[in-house]
Amino acid sequence: MMKRAERREETSEERQMNLNASVAGRMNRFATLMFFVFAALLIGLPAARAQQSSENNPPAGNAQNGKKLFMSDGCYECHGQQGQGAAQTGAARIGPPQLSYDGFQTYIRSPKNQMPPYTVKALPDQDLADIYAYLKSIPMPPKGKDIPLLNK
Repeated sequence: MMKRAERREETSEERQMNLNASVAGRMNRFATLMFFVFAALLIGLPAARAQQSSENNPPAGNAQNGKKLFMSDGCYECHGQQGQGAAQTGAARIGPPQLSYDGFQTYIRSPKNQMPPYTVKALPDQDLADIYAYLKSIPMPPKGKDIPLLNK
């Protein structure tokens, strides 16, 4: 005669214990995940705020010195005397800058076009801040709708 494999039924207490262990395991994994998410936020937020504050508060620059540097370093040769850009040279409009200081600095240090890169050695950070201050001091040109000759 063949013996049948005996299967023991789980009692309700055992089922409840297994269920509790399963739930506890899931909760433990969830708590661990939440801990790492929270830790990442705590570490990441101050860095993001520091980056944001540097964009909102560029280094203090001297606009008068920036204008002198803009002319003496030859920036005007491609970008025009007020940073308006030029179709002949393909130079971008950089004045008044629409970029944050950080974006402007990246453009100057690592340009993506024909412009040569200006390293810190060639153009120190303070000089760059002065040029940025000069470009920021230039008023925006009037909009086309505000020029009477263009609206006739």
